[in-house]
Amino acid sequence: MLWYVGRRLLQMIPVFLGATFLIYAMVFLLPGDPIAALAGDKALSPAVAAQLRERYHLDEPFLTQYLLYLKGIFTLDFGTSFSGRPVSEVLAQAFPITIKLSLMALAIEGIFGVGFGLWAGLRKGGIFDSSVLLVSLVIIAIPIFVIGFLAQFFVGVKWGLVPPTVGGNTSFKNLLLPAFVLGSVSFAYVLRLTRTSVAENLTADYVRTATAKGLSRRRVVQVHVLRNSLIPVVTFLGADLATLMGGAIVTEGIFNINGVGGTIYQAVTRGEAPTVVSFVTVLIVIYLLANLLVDLLYAALDPRIRYV
Repeated sequence: MLWYVGRRLLQMIPVFLGATFLIYAMVFLLPGDPIAALAGDKALSPAVAAQLRERYHLDEPFLTQYLLYLKGIFTLDFGTSFSGRPVSEVLAQAFPITIKLSLMALAIEGIFGVGFGLWAGLRKGGIFDSSVLLVSLVIIAIPIFVIGFLAQFFVGVKWGLVPPTVGGNTSFKNLLLPAFVLGSVSFAYVLRLTRTSVAENLTADYVRTATAKGLSRRRVVQVHVLRNSLIPVVTFLGADLATLMGGAIVTEGIFNINGVGGTIYQAVTRGEAPTVVSFVTVLIVIYLLANLLVDLLYAALDPRIRYV
């Protein structure tokens, strides 16, 4: 097991370097002068502009800037934003909020998606199955910002069940509605994926063999059908964690959440390459670790993988 984990960690190194290089290159190639954007309507004097470019290494070639950034990453120095605030402080403030929001959304889509998908798969072709397939298709078809505004208006404003905006209060109650909105589309995919996988596994030979041996339907479903059906679902959920964190820009904007999404958006508009790449770097690390965790969970779900 340790050998496998070590090999997977070594495989992550080129992925990490390639992803950070591409992100840094894309931010570097954005049009406009970040120093001029920092000044706003007031033009900076040539001396001050040159001093700022030297401070943030903007006068260096692209490759030199990237290597200096990598050096800072490996020494846990993420640099300084154009506002003069250390990027590490910005990370420490924004990431806990988005991680909490994303984990809540992941739990919602996992619990409800697997639950409804299992129930629909066991009753394939019935009224419940047809209903959840229709509802999930409608959720997938509606843009997330529409779902967000509708949920905010009806649940938060009209019915007053939860606060319509979050602001600085990131309690569980305040983040519950944004978490439902953020995980709504993924919930629909998890539901459909679980339903299809369960329906297919119900007709497999090993299920008929287990039934012929006299096992109860509940045990067949729990031990055989559900465990094998969860393998593609776990794969989707593992990859979806980083996707939720990176795609929270719209949800955080609707509910006024000061998390990763809003910070990345502001940094992109200002051309702050260190801030953008630092946030994306952390997202890449989370994505890689989530995939490693998914690979380890395979062994718990499928004994054949464990034996290999």
